[in-house]
Amino acid sequence: PLFRTRTGEVTVRVDDWELLSKSLRPLPMGKVEVDPETGERTVHSGFQDQESRYRQRYADLAVHPEVREVFRTRSRVISGIRRFLDAEGFLEVETPALQPLYGGAAARPFVTTHNALDQTMYLRIADELYLKRLIVGGFERVYEIAKDFRNEGLSRFHNPEFTMLEFYQAFADYSDMMELVERLLLRLVEEVHGSNTLTFQGQEIAFRPGFPRLSLMEALGDALGADPAGLPEEDLRARAEALSIPELDGAGRGKLYDKLFGELVQPGLVQPTFVVDYPVELSPLAKLHRERPGLTERFELFIAGQEIANAFSELNDPLDQRARFEGQAGLRAGGDDEAHRIDEDYIRALEYGLPPTGGLGMGIDRLVMLLTDQPSIRDVILFPVLRAEE
Repeated sequence: PLFRTRTGEVTVRVDDWELLSKSLRPLPMGKVEVDPETGERTVHSGFQDQESRYRQRYADLAVHPEVREVFRTRSRVISGIRRFLDAEGFLEVETPALQPLYGGAAARPFVTTHNALDQTMYLRIADELYLKRLIVGGFERVYEIAKDFRNEGLSRFHNPEFTMLEFYQAFADYSDMMELVERLLLRLVEEVHGSNTLTFQGQEIAFRPGFPRLSLMEALGDALGADPAGLPEEDLRARAEALSIPELDGAGRGKLYDKLFGELVQPGLVQPTFVVDYPVELSPLAKLHRERPGLTERFELFIAGQEIANAFSELNDPLDQRARFEGQAGLRAGGDDEAHRIDEDYIRALEYGLPPTGGLGMGIDRLVMLLTDQPSIRDVILFPVLRAEE
């Protein structure tokens, strides 16, 4: 029972107690200071070091209820995505995380060995190629929410292990994917915030139907002051080097376009914007554009200066796909270790016939960052990858 001591302190009177667990460390609880005039509460936390909070997420969750709320919201977002896609007739599936050949993105993989088979295996960098195999097999709408792994550096927006949503729809194209992801995001923002606007790191972002569409090559041309397709590759490289853009070794024309765009255009894309029609050199899995030679039917969705989603009208010509893979193999031989490998089994699947298909991938972690106003991807992953503790 509760009672007040002679000094007025609210206290629990203990008649009996039993120890359920040893607690050898005190939780790093903060102290609450209340201004006697305004009633304003100020929390002086006992657990301020951010890296320690990531390492000891158990203690971080125990003493910071606002952190627990972020991860409750994350769970609600993933449930909301499932509800939306299920209602649209998509089937949730599972594809291999351990693969004999990685593909579906431009990234370095984690490599391991299967001892019994004496075979090199890779942790997947994307779900794409297996999901499109399922479209070949007759499942016309599929999706997967899965862990992907990319052997890359750490940043506010990159963690080597991350959660990706991918969905594919037969008899659709990238315009259909724009309409679908727009409706999905409008639904999620409304569910989390109760309106179509949110604030991310001090910037108000409005999610209104009809996100603007921006041509990648036209936007890059405006930033460079010249048509990028007309510039020699050496000129593109020199401009990238002048901007001190890293990791240019082995970069071909397509990757140079991408890196220059990321430096010159991407940071200004605060409101939701579809960047459309990517060069074929940068899109080995996307169908050629119906009207614009040299480009593909591909878009990326940018919000708050970051890529949130990537989508194509999927390339379904096996002969074109083989030629694209061979072009990627040439880039790999030239030093681009993120270039796509030739996947003979995937080409065989295309030879049976992939119907016209639209597909999209969206990073769940970055989406949750946006919806919960968190500055780092580590703030929305319960146990992020960190350097070894010294």
